[in-house]
Amino acid sequence: MPSAAVVGAGIFGASLAHRLARDGWDVTLYEQYEPGHARAASGDQSRLIRYAHGPDAWYSRSAWRARELWRELEEESGRELLVQCGVVWFARSADGWEAESERVLRGEGIPVERLSVDDGERFFPSFDAGGLEFLLWEPDAGVLRAGDATKATTEAAVRSGVRLVSERAEPGGPAADAVVWACGPWLAKIFPDVVSLRVTRQNLFYVDGGPGWQAPKVPAWVEYDRAIYGVGDLGGGFKLAPDFEGPPFDPDSDDRETDPENEQLARTYAGERFPALSDAPLVGSKVCPYSLTPDTNFLLAPHPELEGNWLFGGGSGHGFKHGPALGEYASRVISGQEDPDPRFGLGPREHGPSLRTAGTT
Repeated sequence: MPSAAVVGAGIFGASLAHRLARDGWDVTLYEQYEPGHARAASGDQSRLIRYAHGPDAWYSRSAWRARELWRELEEESGRELLVQCGVVWFARSADGWEAESERVLRGEGIPVERLSVDDGERFFPSFDAGGLEFLLWEPDAGVLRAGDATKATTEAAVRSGVRLVSERAEPGGPAADAVVWACGPWLAKIFPDVVSLRVTRQNLFYVDGGPGWQAPKVPAWVEYDRAIYGVGDLGGGFKLAPDFEGPPFDPDSDDRETDPENEQLARTYAGERFPALSDAPLVGSKVCPYSLTPDTNFLLAPHPELEGNWLFGGGSGHGFKHGPALGEYASRVISGQEDPDPRFGLGPREHGPSLRTAGTT
C-alpha cells in the first residue's frame, strides 16, 4: 500500500487526503490548527460555487464535477453544505467574460440563461441596472458553507482511514512515498524560493438588509468587471466582497482588522446597485487571505529538489468550489495515472484573464 503525508487540512489538502484514502493509500493528514479554522483561506461562512470561467472549459467541467461530489458529501455527512440559490452575473459588455462563459457553459451542457437587466428586480428586493448590458443566470450554482464543508471533508477523510495529526509539519519531517504540501497561504512562507505565490489581504463585509435579503431567496452575484461579488444573508448578514487584490499579508502575524477604504468601496457599490442597502447597518467584517499565482491557475507540481514531495495550492481566490474535484485530479497525477498539466507547474507564468474577477494587479 503506498503512503502519503498531506500537510494542511484546508479544502485542497482535506479533499486530496480523502481521495487518496479511497484510492487505497495509507494517508496521514497534518494540520497545525483545527480544520476550517478562521485563519485559513478555507474558513469563513461562505464561498461561491459557480461554473462560469470565461473561455476556460477545464475549470467549468471541474466545478460541475465538484458539484456532484459536494452533493455526495452532503448525503454522507447529513449536513447542508451547498445552498443552491443560483449565481447571477452582472455583465457590463455584450462580448466580455460573461458572454464567453455562456458559450462554454452551453457547449458543456451546464444550465445557463441570458436575461434582460430588468430581470434583476426578480432576484433582489432593490436593484439598479445602471451600466449593465445583460444578466447571466446560473440556476444550479450557489454557495458553499465553507467552514462546515471543510470540516465535513476532513471528517469524511478520517472515516476513510486518514490519520489526522494536530501539529505543524516542516520540510524534511513527514516521511511517506508522497509528501504533499497543501498549506494555502503558508505554502509561500515554507517554500519562498520555489513557488511564485503572493499572499494578499482581502476584506469581507456583512450588512443587515432585513429578511428580504436572505438566501436562498436572494442569489449570489458577481460583477466581474467591477471586481466585487456577494452572497445573500445566510445568517450573518448580506455579504459584500470587494475583489481587488489587497496588500501583502502574513497569515501568522498580521492583524485582521478590515480596511475603512474597502468598507467605503463596498458601501458605495451597495448603494448604487442595491439602493435599499445604502444605509444598511454593518453587522460583521472579516479579513481572509488569497494565495495568488500570476495567472490565477492553480499549482500542482513536484518539488524540484525534494524527491517525492509535491506542492499543491494557489487557489487564487476561486479554488474552494473545486475542492473535491481537484482532490480527484491531484490523486491521479500524484499516483502517476495522469501527467501533470503544465499550466499548474512551477515555470514562468504570464498574466492573463483572471479566473476570479477583473480585480487583478
